[in-house]
Amino acid sequence: MSTTETDLVEPHAADPRVEVLSPRDVPLGGPRAMTVRRTLPQRSRTLIGAWCFVDHYGPDDVADTGGMDVAPHPHTGLQTVSWLFTGEIEHRDSLGVHAYVRPGEVNLMTSGHGIAHSEVSTPATTTLHGVQLWVALPEEHRHTGRDFHHHAPTPVQLDGGEARVFLGTLAGDTSPVPTFSPLLGAEITLRPHATVTLAVEHAFEHGLLVDRGEVRFAGTPLHPNDLGYLAPGATTVTLTNTGDTDARTVLLGGTPFQEEIVMWWNFIGRSHEDITRAREEWMSSANPDRYGTVEGYPGDRLPAPELPGIALKPRGNAR
Repeated sequence: MSTTETDLVEPHAADPRVEVLSPRDVPLGGPRAMTVRRTLPQRSRTLIGAWCFVDHYGPDDVADTGGMDVAPHPHTGLQTVSWLFTGEIEHRDSLGVHAYVRPGEVNLMTSGHGIAHSEVSTPATTTLHGVQLWVALPEEHRHTGRDFHHHAPTPVQLDGGEARVFLGTLAGDTSPVPTFSPLLGAEITLRPHATVTLAVEHAFEHGLLVDRGEVRFAGTPLHPNDLGYLAPGATTVTLTNTGDTDARTVLLGGTPFQEEIVMWWNFIGRSHEDITRAREEWMSSANPDRYGTVEGYPGDRLPAPELPGIALKPRGNAR
């Protein structure tokens, strides 16, 4: 990779384009609810590229929380991207896929018009730690067919760290997993006090989620669980680990998503009516083929919550 002097941000000069998004705690339900830290969406920012949902969880002691046990539930208008640091999750869906989510391996599921799936941490899992991400499908593709892809990226050695590129292209590596809009997703680890500068697509906006460590993102300090947002225009991003131990981050990117979306429960649509229809067809037998059936889960599927008493409004990012 080559850089020019004007591409680089001084290590201690904060880039005014960086916005720091702090997480909020969200329980996943059940008597011993596993809590996740949600950094996207927020009132100030709905999307980064087509990334519309970032849940960060763990290290979670399964003996205390019971781990993950999410009964069959529906999705519309999106792709789910599962990435683990520790543990193992069993995935079943109405496409007939029975797969496992393992550290360093990405599972991407496309809901299209409708899919159902379950997620359960395996009996051998003692600690659960990872991220659950969603990608909004563009209007022209949001009713596409169901699909599923698995990929185990080869680690790319950096001068000061390592990258695993699970979507898009970074550090000379390209993921074979298909997406419906230009995207980037990569786990990046940094050695103590290391600085890494990476060439990136200037048309992308980027988000850096810090899993562990104290990291400067384009000169802006981020703490564990923070998500730093960088507006389009950068041709490189510089990450600096300011601590004495390894740091781990997840870099997300994509071209700004130009459409407004309505995101409620597990559905993404474009209007209140889209969401109402998706909920009704999950709760009734009006359209049994829309979501299909998840085979092999030992229990009932999740009912949808009641819709709020006000109309759901489409949202995008402030321009």
